Amino acid sequence: MASTAVYSHRDPILKKRDEFEDILEERRLSSDLRYAVRCFTPVLYKGLAPCKADVLKSVTLDSDHVRFVIHQVSKETGKEVEDVQAEASAIVEEMAHRLQLSTIRFFAFALSKVFKSLFRSICVNEEGIQRLQQAIQEHPVVLLPSHRSYMDFLLMSYILYTYDLALPVIAAGMDFMGMKFVGEMLRMSGAFFIRRSFGGDKLYWAVFSEYVKTIVKSGHAPVEFFLEGTRSRTAKSLTPKFGLLNIVMEPFLKGEVFDVCLVPVSISYERILEEALYARELLGVPKPKESTSGLFKARKILREDYGSIHVYFGQPLSVRRLAHGRVDRARFNLTPRHIPARPGEDIQRLVSDAAYSLVRSQEDNAVLKPWVLLASLLLQDQEAAMALDELTEKAVWLRDLTRQYGAFLHWPDHLAPSEVVSSSLSLHGGLVRVSQGRVHLAWEQGPAQAGRALSPEEDLLSRAVTVLSCASYRNQALHVFLRPALLASAVHLASSRLKQHVFNTFSFLRNVFSNEFILCPGATVQDFEEACYLLEKTGALQVTQQEVLVTEGGQRTLGFLTGALGPFLQGYQVLCRFLREEATEALTHKSFIPAARDFIIRQLLAGRLRYLEVLSSDLLKNALAALLRLKAIHRAQQDSLSVNQATLKSLEDTLGGKLPTPTPTAATARL
Repeated sequence: MASTAVYSHRDPILKKRDEFEDILEERRLSSDLRYAVRCFTPVLYKGLAPCKADVLKSVTLDSDHVRFVIHQVSKETGKEVEDVQAEASAIVEEMAHRLQLSTIRFFAFALSKVFKSLFRSICVNEEGIQRLQQAIQEHPVVLLPSHRSYMDFLLMSYILYTYDLALPVIAAGMDFMGMKFVGEMLRMSGAFFIRRSFGGDKLYWAVFSEYVKTIVKSGHAPVEFFLEGTRSRTAKSLTPKFGLLNIVMEPFLKGEVFDVCLVPVSISYERILEEALYARELLGVPKPKESTSGLFKARKILREDYGSIHVYFGQPLSVRRLAHGRVDRARFNLTPRHIPARPGEDIQRLVSDAAYSLVRSQEDNAVLKPWVLLASLLLQDQEAAMALDELTEKAVWLRDLTRQYGAFLHWPDHLAPSEVVSSSLSLHGGLVRVSQGRVHLAWEQGPAQAGRALSPEEDLLSRAVTVLSCASYRNQALHVFLRPALLASAVHLASSRLKQHVFNTFSFLRNVFSNEFILCPGATVQDFEEACYLLEKTGALQVTQQEVLVTEGGQRTLGFLTGALGPFLQGYQVLCRFLREEATEALTHKSFIPAARDFIIRQLLAGRLRYLEVLSSDLLKNALAALLRLKAIHRAQQDSLSVNQATLKSLEDTLGGKLPTPTPTAATARL
């Protein structure tokens, strides 16, 4: 089992001691120009002078590691060494940042204007800033923010500039480099650009890894990258990627630095700028290409209210402390450091544990807003309008449950619950409607085409945009409810209430959904015990040595928890049905999502499914990965998918189990 210390649940009492400062408050009261041109003297790692961008490139190209790989590639390809050196030089030129304080000052001025227009407040935990300031002076620092918006990396640099901290150099995708003018501005604000995929390019990997390690070893600036690799369109945490994390940990493992501090950062938006864009992407609408013209067209968002942002800088994770007793660093002395070598199993486990620990920290420190709870409640009965008083009562109940589960909830207790609910509904008026004292999701009609009414399929997809937008907020709280929800579902699905049977079903569900949620490898028993503790603590279950019993008052809690997991259970179940009934030899990995979505649309229109969320490409991708991992399907020749009928039938039955069978809703009946 993985180390308990790495995955320990944070004490909610400690969270209440964190004090946040609104950094926009001063901006509203003083000159933005004076703020942008003020004296900027950040503390640096061991007082070293910042490394110039050109020097960083030279050190990278002159390193023993890059030279070794250049000669290796020359031998393998037959190219002249000089030609390979020229390729390496071109790679580093394409990649490298050119951080300039003048550009940072420009962004400081411009972003102050933008942020004051978009957001009511940007709140930062002061203790986290103090911890970060101390860490930067003592060790190389790696910043690992959660990634839910394009705004994230601009926001991070803005905050560090505000607090007079060393500005980070930031790993960014090549998509941004292609934006005229903006791409170079981002480069001069600290972005270094990397290709999305280069696994087979030995030279590119050598230059890239050495460039990042040189920054870490010199400590001239914090390195910043997104552990999840890309923005989460669903607001759920994505399975962490290990490549960059392995690179920044390597200088410690090879004894080149005393320690490396990994700092998780949680960025929580009350309203996400890209909510409708993400929902359409999840329904198969291609993402608009990043462009400068697109950026200027997006100016209209400046007229809207996006509420507040909370940014929580977490406790730095010491790589030295994490590796203590787990890795023998002496073996790195047996071979020259510059010779590439695949990491051993102990290193892989260390990196994996660190990655999951950091993502769990991001989740635990995410600040939830009241709308997250309201969206969770409204999605459980999407078609029915709920009385405002009833929604308020349920929200207060869920608020208390959420706090008991240890969530970091920002609910203004000085206001009456009805005021909190009304304010949240108003901020998200594009997703909900309030009329005659009742609340319902806003079913926006898509534009009719050529004077004709929308087809049933078009109307369904239009509704799905609203549902998936709401789900992106509900998903922000899923990490709070996940383990209790898995246990609640296991209680419904297990063959009996015997504790061993319930645990076996819990373990099965946890395994099935390990591509869907952040579930740390090897922590099944710990997750089960945590779920039992939370459901006993809130009076929903009574767990003995032999049995798991539902209490008289536990149905409300269990009903909410199974409802939260319902879309995922039904989504995986219907995909099993799709593969059993409609999979042919022509079905490939590439055609899977469009074919599955067509099947699901037919099921929804026939009233056989309840949740529009099953249309999400994120859910479909995760389910496909799970079915491949569980050997319910496997890839055959030419990337076609071969089906194991018996395994699929077993999975479908187990996922369906005793969960309520959806009945046709009024909307699906009308369609």
